[in-house]
Amino acid sequence: MPRPHSIAVIAGDGIGPEVTHAALRVLDAAEERFGFSTSREEYPWSSARYVEFGAHVTRADVEALRKHEAILFGAVGDPRAPRGVVEREIIFGLRQGLDLYVNLRPIVLYDERLTPLKGKRPLDIDIVVVRENTEDVYTQPGRITGVGNDEVGEAPMRFTRPGIERIVRYAFALARSRPKSHLTLVDKSNAIPIQELWRTIFEEIGSRYRDVRRDAMYVDACCMWMVQKPEQFDVIVTTNLFGDIITDLGAGIAGGLGIAASGNIHPGQTSMFEPIHGSAPKYAGQGVASPLGSIGALAMLLRHVNEDAAADAIEGAIGDGLRRGRIKGAEAGAQPTMEVADIVAESLAGARTRP
Repeated sequence: MPRPHSIAVIAGDGIGPEVTHAALRVLDAAEERFGFSTSREEYPWSSARYVEFGAHVTRADVEALRKHEAILFGAVGDPRAPRGVVEREIIFGLRQGLDLYVNLRPIVLYDERLTPLKGKRPLDIDIVVVRENTEDVYTQPGRITGVGNDEVGEAPMRFTRPGIERIVRYAFALARSRPKSHLTLVDKSNAIPIQELWRTIFEEIGSRYRDVRRDAMYVDACCMWMVQKPEQFDVIVTTNLFGDIITDLGAGIAGGLGIAASGNIHPGQTSMFEPIHGSAPKYAGQGVASPLGSIGALAMLLRHVNEDAAADAIEGAIGDGLRRGRIKGAEAGAQPTMEVADIVAESLAGARTRP
């Protein structure tokens, strides 16, 4: 009997439905090739739904997703909706409501023609960023007070010891599982004294992982070295805010936002997987958006539900398609969306797992 998995699908806005449909095409092929099955429940959550019907996503709605093993998410955002309102309800609602404390973002160069960095090869750009996902300024409402020249905006940059400990432990375990076994903490503790707590906890936990090489770096230096010498990085662990910024830089050096995938994870529990690009409304409905980020997110989802062979095959098919030139690139307009999905899906028919 096929191994069954339950998946929620939230396609969202803009190009979200198109790239999600492409990823599901690949999922169909993966099921046939690797002997598992999925039941899929679609949820119509989106900014467009908010604009048209005033529909909100509540805490109870989010809690109902716990019946699924994983969530495949497209994108959210509509220029007709108030900026950030629905994004916070859905994206932050899922991260906080399901306690998805790990934001996992691989930075992988599949083919050297994709990077703007001179002389860098796939061997040089193979990084995983472990971004803390439930604390920092993103989770604080903040406030704006005063008027005129006295107007002030403020929000606390809040970290807790348990929050830092669990993300750092996750990062050390991940680094231990990779060939380089190297973990870098990225912070700004020289200018933001409260981030010294990250350094303290990093060293405490690091003493228990003596087989993992560790170092620490300020975020501005990290941005410079990601461009100049990306090969020095293996796994990076960092704050919510800094992780958001450096992973967009990472996407840039690996081929663009169109190729970047991410996982919002609570190990062993319902987790969400998505491309990191936005809803890109100017490309919506044209069938030209790159689905590689969404297909990559699907591979991460399958790894989360222990379908590692299928995940490996999908990632291998993406890389093979790019290297052979069958997949033209990761930017919008390089190739029809479903043509890319078909190339990856067809590759799975004869796929072999990695040794």
